[in-house]
Amino acid sequence: MSILVVQSPEASARDVDALAELCGAVAHELITPTAWRLRGAKRSDAIGPWCEAHGFDQAWVPETRRFADVRLLAMDMDSTLISIECIDEIGGFVGKKEEIAAITARAMRGEIDYPASLRQRVALLAGLDEDVLQDVYDEKLRLSPGAEQLVARCKRQGIKLLLVSGGFTFFTERLKERLGLDDTLSNVLEIDNGKLSGRVLGTIVDAEAKAAKFRQMAQRLGATREQTVAVGDGANDLKMMAAAGVSIAYRAKPVVRAQATHALTHAGLDGIPNLFN
Repeated sequence: MSILVVQSPEASARDVDALAELCGAVAHELITPTAWRLRGAKRSDAIGPWCEAHGFDQAWVPETRRFADVRLLAMDMDSTLISIECIDEIGGFVGKKEEIAAITARAMRGEIDYPASLRQRVALLAGLDEDVLQDVYDEKLRLSPGAEQLVARCKRQGIKLLLVSGGFTFFTERLKERLGLDDTLSNVLEIDNGKLSGRVLGTIVDAEAKAAKFRQMAQRLGATREQTVAVGDGANDLKMMAAAGVSIAYRAKPVVRAQATHALTHAGLDGIPNLFN
């Protein structure tokens, strides 16, 4: 049996009453001030359009799914754990943000090969002073809404946290220390005499590398597929998300929303535990 869970930072109780009537729910209960659980709801083609029109995220959640059963939660970094694309912001310091962002967007939609797109973007940064990386971290990088609450909830439940990124270790390692994450995987920018060389060291972290790291950590924890969650927004997250028991498209590209278990477009990352009972 599935329960309809709806979330919206701007919804009112009146909106939820209207939705409950639309779907024939026998009862609805408040999970958090911005999330509700509707029991006895009947599936219909009208629910999705109604939720979209009223700014709700909606998900049909198995009644037996428990957040306490999760052992591993993995997240992408750029535009998922954090609200920016770091490489785009780095490019802003040399007047190339729009050019780089256009390539990033195509890569996230799955229109171009990710490793090739990353090499192309990093090459545009050649000669940039390495201090710009700290400037981006200090001035531009912001956690996505609900990120700290999600991390705290996972820690209380004993859930291990993995950050996997096609971005750069400069940022993932600082976030690991700041948030107390358990493990990370990302790319290393080559620095030559204090300046970016325009190259990435070693093998690029692509979709397969993310999925492999996810599977390795799950195996190390002794976690079954059903005990894992993966969160992402771009096409290079899809293989990792496909390996998880529950996959969540967070403010994601259409290709990712179409393949994920659930999508969060309006709620913050703290809406993830609400997708469990």
